Amino acid sequence: MSNNKFPTQSVFTHSTPTHQFEIKWTRAGNPSGPPVAFIHGTPWSSVVWQDLASALQDHYCIYLYDHPGFERSPQPTRQDGKEPDLDPSLTLRAEASAALFKHWNLSQPPHVLAHDNGGLVSLRLLLEHGIRFSSLCLIDVVALGPFGLPLFDLVANNLAVFQKLPPGFQEGFIRSYIKSALHKPDMEIESMLAAQWLEDGVQGFSRFLQEILQAHNRVTGDIEKQYSTVGSKLPVKVIWGNNDSWLPSKTAQRLGDALNAREIVLIDEAAHLVHYDQPGKLAFEVGTWLIKNTAS
Repeated sequence: MSNNKFPTQSVFTHSTPTHQFEIKWTRAGNPSGPPVAFIHGTPWSSVVWQDLASALQDHYCIYLYDHPGFERSPQPTRQDGKEPDLDPSLTLRAEASAALFKHWNLSQPPHVLAHDNGGLVSLRLLLEHGIRFSSLCLIDVVALGPFGLPLFDLVANNLAVFQKLPPGFQEGFIRSYIKSALHKPDMEIESMLAAQWLEDGVQGFSRFLQEILQAHNRVTGDIEKQYSTVGSKLPVKVIWGNNDSWLPSKTAQRLGDALNAREIVLIDEAAHLVHYDQPGKLAFEVGTWLIKNTAS
């Protein structure tokens, strides 16, 4: 399995009075096709989209990017030189993503596909930053409270212990975490997704723990109060792995109802990483959705 069919090689830099962001991104596929933007979550990267992007690239112009602090996009820095902030509400991540979407200056609003906490980012783009989408497809997303897994509490309450884990134990911990997101265990996929967080990875184990801490403290603020307006703004589809142990499939109906989604689909024999558990079924659901919502 290739580690990355769509390497993010273009660089976008965004500065605010308080922070500096650098985002690696790429454009691929059919340059004259409707744009489709992919937003990944935690602890993943744009790599999780490569098979779906491959399936769509003949007919769509593909936009992929790695959030700051993922793969080869450096962690955000503070202008005052202090340690980077935790971003439990993902407001900083959404701010950087909004700047990137504006930088693309697309001739038509993109279809947006979001996974995991990329769902919360996508909703902030839409509701707080005024970024227009042609449609929104949410796949096993983090967007509705209550948030968190028991593991997050364990790490947050014993952070000093986890920070002292030797490299071999670090890798075992990361692999176990990723494995729990798969319905069908696959060592090759685990290795690919774990690589950035290992001691010698491009991000490292401390960044992995930081993501766990952010997840432990996840909040949405007032944005959930605006969810009822989303369905009137654009077509929304919710796709969920029926065997997702992180976010139970009943969440799909809750979210779909909150957003007034047009479609809610559960995919059997798929967990949180439906991309790998059922790539063909995911491609079918996304492909038919895009056809239905693309103007001829």
